[in-house]
Order: sequence, then structure tokens, then C-alpha cells
Amino acid sequence: MAYKDFREFLDALKREGDLIEVSRAVDLDSEIGKALKQVYVKKGPAVVFTNTGKPHPLVAGIYGTRSKALLAFQATEENILKKVLHGLDKPIPPTITANALCQEVILLDDKINIDDFPVPTYSPNDGGPFITPGITVSKDPVTGIPDIGHYRYQVMGKNILSFLAQPFHRFGKNLNKAKEMGRDHFEGAIVIGVDPVLAYTCQVQVTDETNDWNVAGGLRGEPVELVKCVTVDVEVPSTAEVVIEFVVDFNTKVMEGPLGEYTGYYTPASEKPIARITAITHRKNPYFQGLLTGKPVTENHILKQIPFEASFLKKMKEQFPTIQEIAVPPSGGVSFYTVISMKPRYGGEARQVILAAMSSNIRPKWVIVVDPDIDVHDSTEVEWALSFRVQPAKDVIIVDKIPSGPLDPSVEENSTLGNRKMSAIGIDATRPFGEDFPVVADVPGWREYDFPELKRNK
Repeated sequence: MAYKDFREFLDALKREGDLIEVSRAVDLDSEIGKALKQVYVKKGPAVVFTNTGKPHPLVAGIYGTRSKALLAFQATEENILKKVLHGLDKPIPPTITANALCQEVILLDDKINIDDFPVPTYSPNDGGPFITPGITVSKDPVTGIPDIGHYRYQVMGKNILSFLAQPFHRFGKNLNKAKEMGRDHFEGAIVIGVDPVLAYTCQVQVTDETNDWNVAGGLRGEPVELVKCVTVDVEVPSTAEVVIEFVVDFNTKVMEGPLGEYTGYYTPASEKPIARITAITHRKNPYFQGLLTGKPVTENHILKQIPFEASFLKKMKEQFPTIQEIAVPPSGGVSFYTVISMKPRYGGEARQVILAAMSSNIRPKWVIVVDPDIDVHDSTEVEWALSFRVQPAKDVIIVDKIPSGPLDPSVEENSTLGNRKMSAIGIDATRPFGEDFPVVADVPGWREYDFPELKRNK
């Protein structure tokens, strides 16, 4: 059974000894970022900050380690990939309710004040307070298909936000479609504090025609219960802690940013549209949520890894069935560096895989293809394959002027977001197809050897 809500997952973390409470006074503008950086570096527990000067507690770090990701999916390392792939293959539509915990309290008009919630400024170099873990819910203005995704929102006033939406992400596409239709506004909602599987669903790579609530249902193993928002035409999870309903005003822009992004670098401030908050609804005594972004590895990198790997593997295996595993390590921003293991069926197939990966929505800058005997998650084994199964003059491909991965700081900044291009490198680190190659110098059967003395020494 999936977690019914955010609080049930917090209870699970507490039972695992993976949640701590900080009751001393903590400054939202100077301490939260430092505290969370220590948590991520030490692979520590999630944290509830109860004394930030705001009426509601701040929870952060709930996606910060692999163990928390496994707990979110109620899975193990041995079955996590199988469980996620099964969920992707078995989508379950949502249900609709009229009575929702997320609307126990409804704030409208003069009662709207985002400053009543603990929104941190993570670093003095940030442009201001940012909502970073919120799930944006929007609909394609043409088809009505709903999308959920993570996007950053900077607080500009008690009822004004601004945001960054890449033009090739679905929220950005929805905004552009609305503008092309002649609209001067666009509706959406930010959801904070949900069953964590919904947050992982946001990272799954799917087509624009996919209803993300169906995907979330498949991953949860049961439907997501939704409720219609109070002031905008979108549906949100009924048990969410906080929902911020908004209308994007295309005609009014402000300077948004900078913010330290998942690449580990700052994106400079630039003009962005504003989102006017039309309602804030929440549960009684709600939890708010924080998430530090920046130099890997932080919480958002762990959040992306499992759904990226599973959905990318599913897509690639449709074309190349002998692909066995895919790794998109957090250290590479979870997309810029990709390792794929496969058994080539014919000469040149590894190169086809490289080119297919480069043309995918993942947009990797580095693609390495290795044989199945290489553990794609072990950098030592990958480096061994690069050292002794590659002749750079014939095994390396460089492709130039392809669409850039999002927010890559090495790309020239004078291009607009929709026109940024990069080069990418592919390395065929498989043995030469159909040719003799030296036998690996390893001891057969070492994994199965019974060595009780070594086990006792652990």
C-alpha cells in the first residue's frame, strides 16, 4: 500500500530513525541552507525545523539519501527497478473527491500572505526566498492533459511569485501554447507536502500526451485522490499539506533569480513572468517543505535518479532490447553523464545507442556504452572499461550543435533558453564486435565463495 499522505511518510522516517526535530530558533535567511548542506554531505536524516519565526514547521531533506528513496517506494535495492518499471507499465487513473484535507483552511483575497509560511533564502547569493520542492500542476491548454513537475518559485511579495520554466519542459510548453493562443494569463497550482511517490513521478520522462496522475497511480499501486482547486481549473492531491493557486500574468515581468541550481552553478537573474496567488489552501497545522539545490549531491539529485534511470531504460530498451542497465549518476546532475550497459548484436550498434541517447529528452553531454560485465553504477569499473576497451581515434564520437541540457553553465549565455546548443561526446567502451579480445583476469566464483572469517570481521 502506498503512503496515504506526507505525514504517514514522516512517521515512516521517524520509525527508521531518519527524521530529527530541531526546536531551537533557526533563521530562515542564514541557517537553513548551511544546516541542509551538512545533512546532505553526511547523508543524514530529514529535519523538521519547528522554530523559524513562522506559524508552521519546515520539513527538509526527505529525499536526501538513497535509503529514503527506497523507503518512499517501499522497495529494496534488489527490487526497486522492477517495481518502478512495473508501475510505469500499469498506469492507474486518479479519483476525484469533493471533500479534501488540503482545503481545511482556505485563504482568499486579503488573507493571502505567502510570508506566513517558512520559505528559506538558502544562500546570501540567492535572489531571495525560493520555494524549491513545490510540485507545479498545470494543463495543456489545447488538450487539457495535466502535467506535474518541479519548478522553482521566488517570493516577490505576499501574493506575488516569479518562476523559471524551461521552454522544452511541459510547464514551459503549456505556457507557450497559451501565449500562442492569444491568452494573457495561465492557471496553475503549486502543491507542497505529498506522498513522496508523487514527487518522484515528476521526474519520470514521458511524452507530452501522458497524464501524469495516471503514472503516479501506477507507481503508487493505487489511484491518486484529487480535488478541484478553489480558484483555478486544475486538480490537486486531496491530502496535500499546502496548495498555492496562481494565475501567470504574461504582461508583467520582474527580475527573477539568481539561484544555485542543480548543475552546481548559479543561474543569473533575468526577466520572468509573475504568478499572482489567487488562493492558498492547506490542512490544519500544515507542514511546509524546503529543498536545497546546488552543487551535487543535494536532495534534488537523489530525487531524480531512480525515475530518470527507470523511464530512460524503458524507452531505450524499446529500440535496443539488449540494453541491460542505465546509470545517470547524481554527480553528473542526473542527465548530463550517462552510462549504458548492453550486449551489441552487430557492429556499430553501440554507436546507434549513443546517438539515440543524445537525441532523447534526457539530453546527456556524456554517453558511455559498456559491456554487460561492467557495473554501470561503479565508477571504478567504468573507468577500467574506458582505459582498456577504448581507442579514442575510432571509439569516440563528438556531435556538435545539438539542443543543450537545461541550465548548462558551459553553454554561451548570449543565447535564449530555447536556442541554447551544446556539443556531446559518446564513447563506445564495448569490446570490438566479432573480434577476439583478451580474457578478463579475475578469479572465477569469488562472489559465491564462503568466507565466514571475513564476514565475522565486518
